Amino acid sequence: MLVTGGTGFVGAYIIRELLQRGYTVHATRRQHSKMPFFIDRRWLDAVQWLDADLLDLVALEDAMQGVDAVIHAAAMVSFDADQRREMYATNVQGTANVMNLAIERSVSRVVYISSVAALGRTEHGEQVDERSQWSQSRLHTHYSISKQMAEMEVWRAMAEGLNGVILNPSTVLGYGDWNSSSCALFRQAYDEFPWYTDGVNGFVAVEDLAAIAVDMLETETTMERFVVSGDNWPFRQLLTEMAHAFGKKPPHRKANPWMGALAWRLEKIRSLFSGKKPLLTRETARVARSKTYFSAKKILELLPNRRFTALDKAIRDSVAAYQRQLLQ
Repeated sequence: MLVTGGTGFVGAYIIRELLQRGYTVHATRRQHSKMPFFIDRRWLDAVQWLDADLLDLVALEDAMQGVDAVIHAAAMVSFDADQRREMYATNVQGTANVMNLAIERSVSRVVYISSVAALGRTEHGEQVDERSQWSQSRLHTHYSISKQMAEMEVWRAMAEGLNGVILNPSTVLGYGDWNSSSCALFRQAYDEFPWYTDGVNGFVAVEDLAAIAVDMLETETTMERFVVSGDNWPFRQLLTEMAHAFGKKPPHRKANPWMGALAWRLEKIRSLFSGKKPLLTRETARVARSKTYFSAKKILELLPNRRFTALDKAIRDSVAAYQRQLLQ
């Protein structure tokens, strides 16, 4: 069993879930990747780690020797224009490399961790599910486009005979490195970021996504996609819940479009002086104003015993873990 991107936020939780179910796990990591501190070391020590960049075909081919199944969780999430070229290469060409080798090695099963970003967002509160069609929109970030292009490689591989499924999680929340990916929302709340929007989005606990990824590894369903999303909440409600859990001041300044444009520019200036990645960018400001409701009806019908963790509980549990870390 191979997991790509094993040191990443989602990949690390998938590894733990696999090990808890008794799988023998191999996982790829980049040569200089750090072990995820948010996963108990005993789980990480049980993994056979393989240094393999998705763009290094030789190393990736070695990593897939003797593999019977793959959960492809490796991806680059960035809204930084300076990292755009690297993100497209990692997400699109890297996925193509994994799929091609899976076909060549006659891998029996592949689960691809995509994103609802590959399905698109809406401005006025429409519902998005597996039937949604990709269309040009100013709401698409470059990350969205890269994941949609990556999915095309997976669909192509499945059309060529690969047995597999695509999972489209909404924004994944949990205890991780709050300096990266969606975990940064917790840092945003902790730092008392003052701005909020009227945007609405779907969210899912990382443990739920990991469990469903392994569930799907064990089904026979193929050539299908599944939205994986728990609750749909306004961004203001989400950040307020997080702030209250930390004992911090919740966001209190409504950012209309022109104020949002000002906010991300001010945040960019602040990041230049602090050396930290900006909490808000042009692309994330645009997404924060969108209103999209995601439906996971299809995955729940396939997995009737699976239930999503209530978002308020997921937030409380995650904040408790972040607070324990801050006290160390």
